[in-house]
Amino acid sequence: MTATAVLTARALLLDMDGTLVNSDASVERVWRRWSERHGLDPDEVMKVVHGRQGYASMALLLPGRPMEQNHADNARMLAEETADTEGVVPIPGAPEFLAALRGLPHALVTSADVPLSTARMAAAGLDLPEVRVTAECVGASKPDPEGFLKGAAELGVAPEDCVVFEDSGAGIAAGRSAGMTVVGVGSRAAFHEPDVVVDDLTRVRVEAVADGTIRLHIG
Repeated sequence: MTATAVLTARALLLDMDGTLVNSDASVERVWRRWSERHGLDPDEVMKVVHGRQGYASMALLLPGRPMEQNHADNARMLAEETADTEGVVPIPGAPEFLAALRGLPHALVTSADVPLSTARMAAAGLDLPEVRVTAECVGASKPDPEGFLKGAAELGVAPEDCVVFEDSGAGIAAGRSAGMTVVGVGSRAAFHEPDVVVDDLTRVRVEAVADGTIRLHIG
């Protein structure tokens, strides 16, 4: 269910997968193959992987495995995901939403690396924001707030003046830990109690205010 709300912010921080881009088909294919290689239940694996960097998901799914193996495995997985863009499409309303943000402070904050984020945004026909915080930029994966805090710092905006758009439990937790207002996008988000939930980005209207703030009309 979509709530009706008006939010104000000085900057927006946007997740990619599940928020701007529907990449679920690619994520499912790659992670289900990985699950089979490791003798894990693919359905249980899929409950963990959304929103996190791959190595962080692997650490939860294969406790005790050396982290260097997780990082090496993650590099291979990122290459697989980058090559597999079949079925990657924009979330409804994403092109219009990003167009409305041109000239306004906003950043992409994603657990994908540069090649993967570039490939998926291109496959979905979406322009990359000028400011991007990708996997290479942080030392800790969501649900750690580092990525969102870096995005706010890059934009020169206090965390409490940022609104996060996220779909996953890990991402929503990261935004909340950063002290930011969180808009959850899609059915997956509703389970994790963001401040506001929207079905998709067609439910968000962006208004630039004369004092430099961004007003979001949601509903």
